[in-house]
Amino acid sequence: MTLQQLRYMIAIVRWGSFNMAAQKLFISQPSLSKSMNELEKEMGITLFSRTSRGAVLTEEGTRFLSYARQVVEQADLLEHRYKTGEPVKRVFAVSSQHYAFVVNAFVALVKEYGKEKYEFTLRESRTWDIIEDLRLGRSELGVLFMDHFRKDVLTHILREENMEFYPLFKAPVHVFISRRHPLADKERVTLEDLLPYPRLTYEQGTHNSLYFSEEPLISEYSPKNIVVTDRATLFNLVIGLNGYTICSGILSRDLNGSEIISRPLESDEEMTLGAVFPKGQPLLGMTKRYMDHLKSYISHLEGVEVLFPEE
Repeated sequence: MTLQQLRYMIAIVRWGSFNMAAQKLFISQPSLSKSMNELEKEMGITLFSRTSRGAVLTEEGTRFLSYARQVVEQADLLEHRYKTGEPVKRVFAVSSQHYAFVVNAFVALVKEYGKEKYEFTLRESRTWDIIEDLRLGRSELGVLFMDHFRKDVLTHILREENMEFYPLFKAPVHVFISRRHPLADKERVTLEDLLPYPRLTYEQGTHNSLYFSEEPLISEYSPKNIVVTDRATLFNLVIGLNGYTICSGILSRDLNGSEIISRPLESDEEMTLGAVFPKGQPLLGMTKRYMDHLKSYISHLEGVEVLFPEE
């Protein structure tokens, strides 16, 4: 097994086919295929299934990829440190449901390394895509929520994918509404109060199961429903249509301004928000620093129950 073979494998996953990867690597496709065949033979596993749609990782290949990425990243760090003398290019990616606290921690991470070379990625994504990003190694960390309704299903899926859920904090259910919403003067609102207004939820694509929804109480009746794909659109419709979305209530005025407010929703349900990462892999480098920033921001939130131990 060589570093070159591991780099080839990562390129195939990135570009989705042997042909495209060979073009990007400036080698012939037969040479690339031969290199992968030799790696599979040496390791005694099958890394890819060749289909009409391209190269698809097998289950063994998916697990192997996560280790390959770590090896290549560490090798790159050594080369930059001792061969070129250039600053190390910091690389990190996080996939998350749509939460302001995730962005705040990301901003803190970028500011920490702002004078160095870096390539950071923040994906506000759908629930299934977050799990897929982690499975394929596109992101080192994911952030999503659980409640009583979906806990068993999501826990089972994460276990099957060899991932673990690390609880960060627990929050009572709230709604986001406009500062000028007819319910804005109420200290608490009920589901019945909300019936005249459109409920806004995030689109979940082909995996549009209630268990993958980003909002708690998704099975509760609402006669008016609007599905969106991004946070900016959701907030625009909250303001423009007197809509609402059910959420944790955590807002960042620095990022979202003052036009959106949160109000507690009468419910016994709670949201547990946490980080997801491959099981058994220590959090190193940028991933650990991001988690540090995430914990630091969460520890200063009001009205939530912090679930991680103080360090």
